[in-house]
Amino acid sequence: MIFITLDFALFFSIFFILYWFIFHKNIKIQNILILIASYIFYGWWDWRFLILIFISSLVDYLVGRLLMKEDREINRKILLWVSIGTNLGILGFFKYFNFFLDSFKSAYGLFNATAEFSTLDIILPVGISFYTLQTLSYTIDIYDKKIKATNDIVSFFAFVSFFPQLVAGPIERASKLLPQFKKKRIFNYEQAADGMRQVLWGLFKKMVIADNCAKYVNIGFSDYESLDGSTLFLTLVIACFQFYCDFSGYTDIAIGTARTLGFKLSKNFDYPFFSRNVSEFWQKWHISLISWIRDYVLRRLKGFSKIKLYRNIFIVFILTGFWHGANWTFIFWGFLHALTFIPLVFWKRTKYKYTIAHNKFFPSIKESFLMLKTFLIFALVGVFFRIDTVLDGFKYLGKIFSISLFSMPMLPGKSVFIGIVFLLLVEWMQRNKEHGLSLEGLKISPIIRWSFYISIVFIIILFGGSSNDFIYFQF
Repeated sequence: MIFITLDFALFFSIFFILYWFIFHKNIKIQNILILIASYIFYGWWDWRFLILIFISSLVDYLVGRLLMKEDREINRKILLWVSIGTNLGILGFFKYFNFFLDSFKSAYGLFNATAEFSTLDIILPVGISFYTLQTLSYTIDIYDKKIKATNDIVSFFAFVSFFPQLVAGPIERASKLLPQFKKKRIFNYEQAADGMRQVLWGLFKKMVIADNCAKYVNIGFSDYESLDGSTLFLTLVIACFQFYCDFSGYTDIAIGTARTLGFKLSKNFDYPFFSRNVSEFWQKWHISLISWIRDYVLRRLKGFSKIKLYRNIFIVFILTGFWHGANWTFIFWGFLHALTFIPLVFWKRTKYKYTIAHNKFFPSIKESFLMLKTFLIFALVGVFFRIDTVLDGFKYLGKIFSISLFSMPMLPGKSVFIGIVFLLLVEWMQRNKEHGLSLEGLKISPIIRWSFYISIVFIIILFGGSSNDFIYFQF
């Protein structure tokens, strides 16, 4: 089930009525309702997906209980590896089996030999990369004695499968989200209204910007060999906004939907295009994934020397790339980002105390240049995120850095440029707020507010592009 369909609108309307008007006095029944709704939501794609999420949830629930009763370190490690092995084993088979098989066959061919192996017709379960990391955080935190295991199996299963953020994040920690299932939730109009504003902003980003950009971007990447450098460069720029609005649009809808139900999810994007260097960018982009790898992988890698620090940076970014997909292009994408990140660590330029243009409306000339440079780095490296092979990526870049870069590009419709400009203007003005339509600290008359909301609704209806799946569903 997809957020931007009538199916979800009907599903959520029925759920919302049952949740707040029928079962609002009983938190246990509310959690059972969340669990049932989440499994219906996930099983809407393919009921077989439910088997995998059930296995992951059951294994980690039982491992968590056993870890609390076990004092011997060797047994605790065995239990932890049961959880890690089960979750990563399922993820590895469904997402990476064919990749490793193809890579093995290619390596075998280097020795002028042939390997008689056939790839399997494996369907990648939607959202498996997200809920796998989410449930793993639970057992790892129990093993590290940061949290205690829950005895409430319904709450735990609901935590793993919570439908607003199940298929594309944000990736939540058990320490933050699980306790929210155990507290009585009381409907708060201001919180729910703010959640709906965030949902509206997410729908605008996805349907008006991302889906319209997709038409132009798809042509650019599928037929890049016949296009000139200027068109390919413009394709890259528009692809960045498509990618950002598609993914952050989902995140806005997820967080906003959860807020209407009394839950607070983690911020996953913090206006990354207003970053002054690559380091700041990665503190603002897909925050829940980067922080997960930092806390559960990077901090377990021993060594504090400069060489080991640089090694760890490569590991983090290559893992980030590999998490995104079973293709050498994603690994190379992560490798290139590590190369752009390491000089900032060497020169100790990894942190900024204030948001860009602090206490000012306009950025300085230097800040504008730094933002533009960071965006261009992300765009150029992003070729390898979208292209089919690494070789195709170099060919694509080769066409950009040719004399044809100075030709007149093939342009998308005017609505694409208008949408991007509007996005940048709104998010620049709101860069210190939780989301683009947050009214925190603002006093605006109801007439102006509702006129603005209605205008956005009409823009979505009139200019929303053809419905496309969210890009991150494939990860």
